[in-house]
Amino acid sequence: MKTSLFPLLVVVISLAIPAGAAERPMMEPLVPVNKLAEARALTSPLPSSPEIVEQGKVLYNGKGACFNCHGKDGGGNGPLASQLDLSPRNFQHQGFWRHRNEGEFFWVIKNGSVGTSMVGFGGQLTDEEIWSILQYERSFAGEHGPGMMGHGEGMGGMEQGGPRDGMGGCEGEACGR
Repeated sequence: MKTSLFPLLVVVISLAIPAGAAERPMMEPLVPVNKLAEARALTSPLPSSPEIVEQGKVLYNGKGACFNCHGKDGGGNGPLASQLDLSPRNFQHQGFWRHRNEGEFFWVIKNGSVGTSMVGFGGQLTDEEIWSILQYERSFAGEHGPGMMGHGEGMGGMEQGGPRDGMGGCEGEACGR
């Protein structure tokens, strides 16, 4: 009797584990090391405003189609997420935002992220549209979104192998450590 239940148990367990469950390590740089300085130098020309966030929301759910992978709520749970080798980023996770600057995020949306399914949208979206989407994506993390590290900072010396002192004060579950 026990042996006849084994195949059923294997099927049930395999269905309970999503195919795209692995997520890229949170502290791994999103931008190639040789492009990091260039990316960190980028700053949004747009003012922070509810109107820009709303424009970003329309683009996120429309022309950018970001929701397909990252989900309507930014949780990395879009309808295509389970089909990807690595899970899409969860924009609700405050620690993810805390260790990067806005230029790094902009660069990834425009150029893509090597080793992931994130393709570059620079051919489909204008720079202004990308900055709008970025403001909307920030809203998923609430008051603890980007800006915690300031302009031009990001992950400190992590890409050179040296830890940054305190990593911006981020500790515990909110930072994924």
